[in-house]
Order: sequence, then structure tokens, then C-alpha cells
Amino acid sequence: MPHDTPLIATIAIGLALAFVLGLLAQRLRLPPIVGYLVAGIVVGPFTPGFVADQKLAVELAEIGVILLMFGVGLHFSLKDLLSVRAIAIPGAIGQIAVATLLGMGLAWLLGWNLGAGLIFGLALSVASTVVLLRALQERRQVETEKGKIAVGWLIVEDLVMVLTLVLVPPLAGLLGGTQPADTSNPGLVAALGVGPVWATLALTAAKVALFVTIMLVLGRKFIPWVLHYVAHTGSRELFRLAVLAIALGVAYGSAKLFGVSFALGAFFAGMVLAESQLSHQAAKETLPLRDAFAVLFFVSVGMLFNPAVLVAQPLAVLATFFIIAFGKSVAAYLIVRAFGYPNCVALTISASLAQIGEFSFILIVLAVNLAIVPPEARDLVVAGSILSILVNPLMFMAIDRLSAGETPAPGVQQEKAAAVPSSTSPEADEPVTALSDHVVLVGHGRVGSAISSALRARSIAHLVVEEERSAVDGLEAKGVECFVGPCGERAMLDRLNLKNARCLVTAIPDPYEAGHLVEAAKAANPNIRVVARAHSAEAVDYLRKVGADVVLMGEEELAKSMSSSVS
Repeated sequence: MPHDTPLIATIAIGLALAFVLGLLAQRLRLPPIVGYLVAGIVVGPFTPGFVADQKLAVELAEIGVILLMFGVGLHFSLKDLLSVRAIAIPGAIGQIAVATLLGMGLAWLLGWNLGAGLIFGLALSVASTVVLLRALQERRQVETEKGKIAVGWLIVEDLVMVLTLVLVPPLAGLLGGTQPADTSNPGLVAALGVGPVWATLALTAAKVALFVTIMLVLGRKFIPWVLHYVAHTGSRELFRLAVLAIALGVAYGSAKLFGVSFALGAFFAGMVLAESQLSHQAAKETLPLRDAFAVLFFVSVGMLFNPAVLVAQPLAVLATFFIIAFGKSVAAYLIVRAFGYPNCVALTISASLAQIGEFSFILIVLAVNLAIVPPEARDLVVAGSILSILVNPLMFMAIDRLSAGETPAPGVQQEKAAAVPSSTSPEADEPVTALSDHVVLVGHGRVGSAISSALRARSIAHLVVEEERSAVDGLEAKGVECFVGPCGERAMLDRLNLKNARCLVTAIPDPYEAGHLVEAAKAANPNIRVVARAHSAEAVDYLRKVGADVVLMGEEELAKSMSSSVS
């Protein structure tokens, strides 16, 4: 008996098609995002065949945004957020202003009125949460200086969009659209002698302030307590459920009760939980779902795309794309440089913001429904979004190559040290190791620390690469050179002198991250000996395939030791 199951169909067909086309894109040496977007176009309403439920796809994609921002919050603290406010606040506002003016200029050329141009420009001014964070996470830059600036910038943009979305309906009449009936009578506000626009603005600001206060005062104590309580039950299933309930529950509650976006609510939930010792485990538990729903975000974007706009308005599409990818990108670059940051930071921020996404769609659809902008504005925004998302990975690849050989201006990093400690941000001014014929040990957790102790006992020259500063505290005092930061970045790999190293030991549990290091080490030095750890037979095969000389699986080694002890 057939069943009408649009939710299952949307998830199953969307993910299956995204997988196939993403794999094909990878084989063609294109970013997998290309495949995900094409999958959305295939199941969208503008192409023949199966049409997925667009509303469901957008809601599912929103879950990906929630989990993504929750994960970012887990690696952030209030101190980190405040440390970049001097650049994030004026930078985001300045970049929004420039992009909005450029959008208004294009709208004027298209014959639209001033209100339509204002909304169109605002829709082009804000970056996509998913695209920005995905690019930073792929390069392991979220916790670097440039990553913190980008996230702070994103939070400011988020707040600006929250205010914009609540102000557009009462201002619809002034913007040339149709004012909703429920905003025409201010009620008590009029009796108090305050205009509806000012009342809406004040109420929104009060709600946001109340939400932030509750999260920082009550949430900071209650959320970690709940997670620690669940952890003591010993049930991993309940722990995983608690993490998801906190992330989704706070995000939903913040949107419904305080008018804050899902993304901002989830970010604060993660940030107040970041102080807990269980934050890393919480991030690990949400990772699989976060990645799956992030893919659905790109599928949902593809579903919005009407290919006919490329034929009907090719020049307008190109102009929209150039405003997104280059106009606001150049503005962001100049602003960051004006604040004295090095070229590599400015390039990363500009590339991070050279695309648009979820807030742009929400704003432009709202404006179309209120008759502020013509329907073709929506098509231009979606087309510009897809083109910018496709080009964005290429921009990052170009920046990676430029930044690899770049030396920042002397003293720049020292000027920023008070804001963001350079020890947690492996920028290009950190020295290359002077060691030769040495061992490179990646990871200094339970396994890595034991290996380092054994190497010190045998007086074997080695260095340690570790993401967490706390994991290597005191190690340098013992004569061990340490590099703190993401081990997979090109700039970090260049400092390890792999071409003259005798051995690489990867003590990290992630086989794919380890595989990337193995390939990089073998490319730099074909004679280097690589020793890796694994947790499954599949991981053993994979690491051997990419070039590891010795791969040890914990369970196997434990079984050998225990069996040898049997008399």
C-alpha cells in the first residue's frame, strides 16, 4: 500500500542524489558542493521528474545550520567573541553598507524603486553561515585568529538581519510595498506616543538583550549541569540525546520566545557549554548529523534555482554575482587591512564573505510577499548565491597558495596578541623548526603523550603538533618543541621540515585527517617512515593505501599483549 511520505522522500532522494553527484564532482576534481547544488536543481520544481518538498527541504537545512552554529559555539568563549569586537562590529557594518549600496545601484539600473533597491542590496550583503563555516572547518581555521574574526563578523551580520527582518513588515508601505494588516495599528504603542517602527526596534533589542542575559547568567550554569548529570548516568545514548535536545531546543526557543534567529540561539547554546569539560565529546556526537543536514542545505539552495533566469537576464545575473563575490569581498579586504591585520587574514575574511545564503533567501522572499521587490529579484538572488557558492572554494584554494609563501609585516601579530593569543593561531610568522632527522609527533593526547615520554627517554629528537594549548603545557620546558594549531593546514605543514624528518607518527584517532598528513609527508619526503594508529580494519587498509608504513590498531595490539600473558 503506497504512502504519502514527503519527509522521507525528501531526505532519502535528496541525500542519495547528493551523494552520487557529490562523488562524481569529487572524481572530476571539483568541490563536492557542486554535486550537492546540482542534486537540488534536479529535484527542484524547475526541472522535470521527481520534485522534492521545498518547504521541508528548507526546514531540514535549518537543522544543519543549528548544529553547525552549535558546534562553532562549543569551540568559542565569550572572551573570544569580545576579543574581535573591535574589527567584527565596524567591519561587518561597513561591508554591509558597501554591498547594500552596490545592490541599490544595480536595482536603479534595472528600473526598481529605492525601497526595492535597499532590500535587494541588504540581501546581497550577508554571508551564508553554512558556506562560511564549512570552508573554515575544512581548513581547520575556526579557532585561529582569522576564524574568530570571521565568526564574530558573522554574528554581527546575523544580528543586523534579525533587526532587518522584524523592521521590514512595519516599513513595507514606506519601502513601496504592501503593509501587513497586523502592523497598521500599534495599539498600546500609539497610546504611549511611540511610533510602531521605533517600538518594534526597541522591543527587538530588548528581546535580544534578555536572551543573551539569560544564556550568560542562567544557561551558563544550567546547560553544563544537565550535560554532566546525563554523563554520570553512563548512557552514551542519553548523552547524545541531551546534546541534540540542548542544541535544537535552545535554538527553537530563542526564535519563538525572543525573536532571535535559530543560528544565533544555537551559537550561544554551544558557547555556554564550551566551558564544560564535556564540550569536545558534545561536538563529536553532533558531527555526523551536522554534516548530513549541511548537505541538505546545499540541496535546498539548488531547489530554489530557476535556470531560465540565466537566459532571461544574463547580464543582471552576472552583475549580482560580481557584487557578491567581488564587491563586498573587496570591501571586507580593505576594511580588515585598514585595521592593521596582515594580508593573509584580510584575504581569508574576504573569501569567507564572498557568498550569500539562508538569510538572503528569507529576506528576499519576505520582500516579494510584501510586494517590495519584483519576483525577478528572488531569481537574481538565488542565481547569484549558487554562482558564488560554486566559486567560493576556488577562491579559498587560490588564497591558500598565496598565503603559503607570504610573510606578514613585522610587528603586526604582536599588535594583535592582546586580542587573540598567537599561540592558538598558527599564522605565517611562526618559525620553521630547526630540527633535522627528527620525529614529527602529531597529537598529544593519551596516546601521543605516552609516545613523547618514550621518545624523550630514548633522547630521540622530536617535535609535537597539537591543536589544544592545554595539552602541551609544560612540554616545552622539558625541551620538546611544540606547534599549536590545526595540523592539516599547509602553513603548519611547511614549518615541520618534513623533507628532512626521519619519521611521522600520527597519534590522532581520525583516519581521514591522518591520511591527509600521511600523503603530505610522503609528498614532501618519500623516504620518511610513517607510523599511524587506527580503530578499525577499514582504517588500517585506508592508511596503508595512502602510504603509511606501519599502522597499529589498538584492539589488535591489546589482544596480542593479553594472549601472550596467558600461560
